[in-house]
Amino acid sequence: MHCGNCSPVRLLQHVQVLNGGLRRSVMAFSFNFNIPLQTEGNCGEDSRENDQVKDGNNDNLNRKLDASESVHKKFKEAVEHRHTSDSLSHIKDSVTETVTIGTLPPLHYLNESVFEQTAPEREDGENILSLTMANNSDLITGVYEGGLKIWECTYDLLEYIDEVGETFSGKRVLDLGCGAGLLGILALKRGASMVHFQDYNCTVIEQLTIPNVVLNFDEESDEEDEAKTDEGPPPKRKALDSSCHLLTNHCSYFSGDWTSYLSLMQSKDPRPQYDIIFTSETIYNTDYYPSLHDVFHKLLAEDGVVYLATKTHYFGVGGGLYLFQKFVEEKNIFHIKSLKDINQGLKRNIVSLTFKKTN
Repeated sequence: MHCGNCSPVRLLQHVQVLNGGLRRSVMAFSFNFNIPLQTEGNCGEDSRENDQVKDGNNDNLNRKLDASESVHKKFKEAVEHRHTSDSLSHIKDSVTETVTIGTLPPLHYLNESVFEQTAPEREDGENILSLTMANNSDLITGVYEGGLKIWECTYDLLEYIDEVGETFSGKRVLDLGCGAGLLGILALKRGASMVHFQDYNCTVIEQLTIPNVVLNFDEESDEEDEAKTDEGPPPKRKALDSSCHLLTNHCSYFSGDWTSYLSLMQSKDPRPQYDIIFTSETIYNTDYYPSLHDVFHKLLAEDGVVYLATKTHYFGVGGGLYLFQKFVEEKNIFHIKSLKDINQGLKRNIVSLTFKKTN
């Protein structure tokens, strides 16, 4: 719980793990609620009331969950983003990292530390880069929802996919709250026919997600391009242009809150129906449960599955698996199933949601 005069709640955890070829450095939660929850930027406008859930009081929680469905709020308008030549500039001379897990293909992404250090040089209509640096915070509720970090539950879900051998050939996939986009990128590399990436902040989509996608699908043509000597654009540039053209046919990118995103998807003809929805570290705030559940309900295919990776409890915010499970059970639309528990460090969980079958 955080009060107006309290210092920011910060839970920082640096982890290095060697497991089946995986090596990573992860920073866990960092909260700061001293920022007014209102921002305007070139990528859209947003205004949310600061209404944090108090821990340890189920009656207050139930009233809060009911009220969150009826109280009118202004939302962050959903925007669809495209591959552009600027997408290429973000990976030119960039510092990248690679995560390799078991038998999964290597996944490449822009180095987080270098990304932060070069923040002043980047376009940021939402000002989230400067806000997070100025306030030393990885989450500003309603303003910046943590998409610039790769949270550890994303790695948990990647490991689970490797363990069970989930296949994606011909599947329609949504990476919801995608951040760096590793889950959606994996689906693309394993044959998904369509992948949609969604994150709250347009800066995350434009500066991180799209460049990471392009970065991963440029690698396969590197050796072939090095052997070419014909005149024209540099081989590397031609490879990136080719990657963008190819990915345009399989990928779409969206920013905005989940309510606006759902409205945008429902306006499309045909309306997207996803075989798989991935979402990681997205249930930390109970205010978002109704809109998250609505996305699952309206956009998941009849026989589809949601894979949710989460911490059991998010200290300082009030959300967590048990509260979300209670919310889902009260709605009585989905069956929620425990798939894996991780007890190293803060307890974490992977669960699935599938539609309840009606007779």
